[in-house]
Amino acid sequence: MPKVSEDHLAARRTQILAGARRCFREFGYEGATVRLLEEATGLSRGAIFHHFRDKDALFFALAAEDGERMAEVAASEGLVQVMRNMLANPNDYEWLGTRLEIARRLRTDADFRAEWQQRSAELNQATLARLERKKAAGSLRDDVPTEVLQIYLDLVLDGLIARIASGQTLDELTAVLDIVEASVRRRS
Repeated sequence: MPKVSEDHLAARRTQILAGARRCFREFGYEGATVRLLEEATGLSRGAIFHHFRDKDALFFALAAEDGERMAEVAASEGLVQVMRNMLANPNDYEWLGTRLEIARRLRTDADFRAEWQQRSAELNQATLARLERKKAAGSLRDDVPTEVLQIYLDLVLDGLIARIASGQTLDELTAVLDIVEASVRRRS
């Protein structure tokens, strides 16, 4: 049997994730049947589940990929910048549908919620570390615990995603982010 190269395996995995992202965005987690995943990826169920043990593992791989991207920006530029980037280029954020599905499953699936809490630690750590650095530099308010600021920004992110999904005007949301940013800055 011929050995498959690592490059081929990585390309196949990327193909599966891209198709699954479109499928989950269009049909939601529950509606994304194996047949629809096969159509979206152009691959058989055997090929899909060779790379991912089940639909949950596939969904978590997407969520982890999205979280890593967000964590990179949050660590270097802050969570508010992640949100500004989303508003400036909404078409670059195909993962918004995944994030909405995550919110639904967090509410309805205790097992998913437990696994998500473990997997979302990277974004939380990146955001918290950046907030700590900004607070130490004197640019963030010091009358509120850093963990509370992080939760506040996470709530704003979730609300922003819901508003973008509902078609809210981007100009209005940009003005809201200006207020959010001002609210976490140290007051003179």
